[in-house]
Amino acid sequence: MTDQASRLRNLLEEMSEEEVGAKKIGELDLDVEENTRVIAITSGKGGVGKTNLAVNLAIAMQTSGKKVLLIDADIGMANVNVLMGRVTNRSLVDLLDEEIELEDVVEEGLQGVKYISGVAGIEAALSVNRSDQRKIHRKLSHCGELADIIIIDTGAGLSRYVIEFILAAQEVLLVTTPEPTALADAYAVVKAYSKYAKKRSIKLVVNRIRDEEECFEVTERLNQTTQKFLKLSVECLGYVYEDRAVRAAVKNQEPFILSKPNSSAALCVKALAKSLLTGEEMESVSKGWRAMLDRLFDY
Repeated sequence: MTDQASRLRNLLEEMSEEEVGAKKIGELDLDVEENTRVIAITSGKGGVGKTNLAVNLAIAMQTSGKKVLLIDADIGMANVNVLMGRVTNRSLVDLLDEEIELEDVVEEGLQGVKYISGVAGIEAALSVNRSDQRKIHRKLSHCGELADIIIIDTGAGLSRYVIEFILAAQEVLLVTTPEPTALADAYAVVKAYSKYAKKRSIKLVVNRIRDEEECFEVTERLNQTTQKFLKLSVECLGYVYEDRAVRAAVKNQEPFILSKPNSSAALCVKALAKSLLTGEEMESVSKGWRAMLDRLFDY
């Protein structure tokens, strides 16, 4: 993790004043209404299941009686609409058009979840500058009128665009898997967040675990590093089991919480949603007999 920390430090130190512009990192604000929760879901690297968690968690919270708006803030590798099984005509970057208002880009998703699609393509990722981001944030400030809870699915990694969305949220869920590379990149996100966040509220979600003990081990490994180098600990919100129902759902472009509501992964997401809504610890989820067989034959 020391190499990752060095890479992050160099990245941040190389930012010029011209690049920073009139506003410093962390000063962009979504400025939503006080009674609206803004939760950013992020990860240090791609492929850890961040977007899948965002989509299924949004549905779980919506079915719990909350009005949820899911924003795909990934510019370049967006796929919330794909996991929803939807084709959308407009995306987040369309808000840069002066004639396009917030309601023009909001789509109706599954189970009543509203969402704003991101955009795929390297051209889009390279075209969004600091001024563009301010325009997007300004128009998104009206999202609080549409939802009780706003979930932001950020891009993976440590681009300035990603960091600004993380800092603009009230709460951050950091998704990782037990793999060493994912854990190293998760540490890099914690480092960036701790450097710029005025009020720290970041929690860990460990995806694709085999058992609860593995979740505890991953959390301990991360905190050993954050405590040593950053003098802070990251609370673990909970976990999601490795589950072949997830792979099948992705292939069919449908959320696993709907296609396989009794799967171990779906039960974990429901427990995570309950924890976020009540403030209580995540309830322990048993994998059950079928899940045990999946583990035996899949691994």
